Amino acid sequence: MNEVRRKDREPAATPVEQLDDVAARRELRRLAKEIARHDTLYHQNDAPEIGDAEYDALRRRNDAIEKRFPDYVRDDSPSKRVGAAPVATFAKVTHSRPMLSLDNAFDDDDVRDFFKSVRNYLRRDFEADPSLTLEVMGEPKIDGLSLAIRYEHGSLVQAATRGDGTAGEDVTANVRTIETVPKKLEGRRKPAVLEVRGEVYMRRDAFAKITASRPLAFFAYAGGEISEPIGDTHAEFLDHLKGWGFEVNPLARLCKGEDEALALYHRILEARPKLQYEIDGVVYKVNRFDLQERLGMVSRAPRWALAHKFPAEQARTRLNAISIQVGRTGALTPVAELEPINVGGVMVSRATLHNEDEIERKDVRIGDIVIVQRAGDVIPQIVGAVESERKPGARKFKFPERCPECGSLAIREEGEVARRCTGGLICKAQAVERLRHFVSRDAFDIEGLGEKHIQAFFDDDLVKSPADLFKLKRHEKVLLEREGWGETSVKKLFANLDARRTIALDRFIYALGIRQVGEATAKLLARHYGTLDAWRDAMIAAADRDSEAWHDLDNITQIGESVATDLVAFFAEKHNRDVVKALADQIDVTPVKAPTARADSPVAGKIVVFTGELTTMTRREAKARAEALGAKTAESVSKNTDYVVVGSAAGSKATKARELGLTVLSEEEWLAMIGQRR
Repeated sequence: MNEVRRKDREPAATPVEQLDDVAARRELRRLAKEIARHDTLYHQNDAPEIGDAEYDALRRRNDAIEKRFPDYVRDDSPSKRVGAAPVATFAKVTHSRPMLSLDNAFDDDDVRDFFKSVRNYLRRDFEADPSLTLEVMGEPKIDGLSLAIRYEHGSLVQAATRGDGTAGEDVTANVRTIETVPKKLEGRRKPAVLEVRGEVYMRRDAFAKITASRPLAFFAYAGGEISEPIGDTHAEFLDHLKGWGFEVNPLARLCKGEDEALALYHRILEARPKLQYEIDGVVYKVNRFDLQERLGMVSRAPRWALAHKFPAEQARTRLNAISIQVGRTGALTPVAELEPINVGGVMVSRATLHNEDEIERKDVRIGDIVIVQRAGDVIPQIVGAVESERKPGARKFKFPERCPECGSLAIREEGEVARRCTGGLICKAQAVERLRHFVSRDAFDIEGLGEKHIQAFFDDDLVKSPADLFKLKRHEKVLLEREGWGETSVKKLFANLDARRTIALDRFIYALGIRQVGEATAKLLARHYGTLDAWRDAMIAAADRDSEAWHDLDNITQIGESVATDLVAFFAEKHNRDVVKALADQIDVTPVKAPTARADSPVAGKIVVFTGELTTMTRREAKARAEALGAKTAESVSKNTDYVVVGSAAGSKATKARELGLTVLSEEEWLAMIGQRR
């Protein structure tokens, strides 16, 4: 008989490609919290709980979800920061230039995609000169602590850790004791201000020494703030670093194209066991500084660099059971319960089985010996079963057709991979999760209402919908009689609820848990419509796809038809409209102020559409430049568009712009407007 068990543990990680909008929002919230905790353990407490591979897996999953659901990127997203905030006991140092993290690659195809992406971004350069080769510097990725060391007039004046990428800890006194960090720069050409960035590490042979005498070393690999230009390429800068007295990794090589870069990676991987320092991959950096400047960055990472990580590890263990988790959207997710096994230094007892199709495809059965891999997922994956060691009589797993939480029928819609509970709000797994989302930090942020309290209030019929939270005072006597609730804690809860009776429109929208509406989309909607009434009325009116309300919604930058459809569908349901009305009766929803426009930009706050073939840059580069100047870019033309910049073969967008009487600019006119020469 198949064993189906439910345990009160964290849900298994559904594959990114199978996440729906609500599950994606929840997972991004969980990842932000989890990664922040590990950053603090590593950067502040020097007490990591997981290894680099598992930490990278967390980061990789977060990035993959954000790539698939760009509207859901959170304000506290790990992709917007690196490391952790400085420890309070150290002096805080604000970096003059942010210390960026890097995007990761895990196989050769990822690296080829990186080269392709850079070439596409700089397409004009490669079209103008077909013989142009994309050169990168390849350097071992040291597994140590990132530092920024500042020199003024040749003398070391300050050293700081990376921290959260914006500010770090002052560790000047500590760094002065590292022999491989020059206290005064050598050579003749010394910039008035020079910030050198690199990695502090401990040599492997140092681990055999007494702790107090273990020497640290430093590899320099980049610059931060520099008072004057130093060379045109990263390779030249590394030569200058050596001339100033720094150690630069001797395995660093200039690579012409991806084939040479990949060849270097595999040479370094082969040499890894023999090195006297720990490395976890190879970093590729576009060699020319002018190209780095043009490529710029996305979120926390530069477009011009990539970290190619070394492969994940695998292990074999027994599959003891398969449990079923029910998510907030009702999706049933199977989880492998494993005999605990060490995989690359981390004890693993659970792994994702994704969905019933994956169980069928991999033919894993309870009692099997399975191969476990810690790769690109938060929870390790089951690669497959070792059929040669299967016990006689082992039966195929039969996926349940009823919800293990409420007993409702679990059905699988055509075209979907997930089987979902049909219980809806009667299923506590879904209703409670929706309430947890509502009170979460990025939604209403109500302190004192943890998961256990929400569950207990729901079970005792005190809170069934969000509006009930703001009516809890009528249950004050009942709360005071509950175990763990005294007069002080009850008053504090009421105070926290009262403090959230006034909330910004964007947080209100996000808290509703509408499909595909993450924090970023909620802010776009709040800024566009201004007030709750205007937004609600527009969403109801947009049910008519021939209406101005629909076209206005569909044309908001970064919204699009799919998100617009889910917004309209939400308000098409009477019970959802009732939820919004009930909440509005209890609280005051304030409009969100638009961001302050840059005073020195002629296009700040303007909506710009680029169409046709541009000659001086790609459309992608043009949009990035416009957004850097404070403009908003859109893919389609509407009456709200301020400027339409047309290149050759502009097509229907240019025609529509002229029909609407919009300002149409040539590429030359656009460049003149923003003060950029051809």
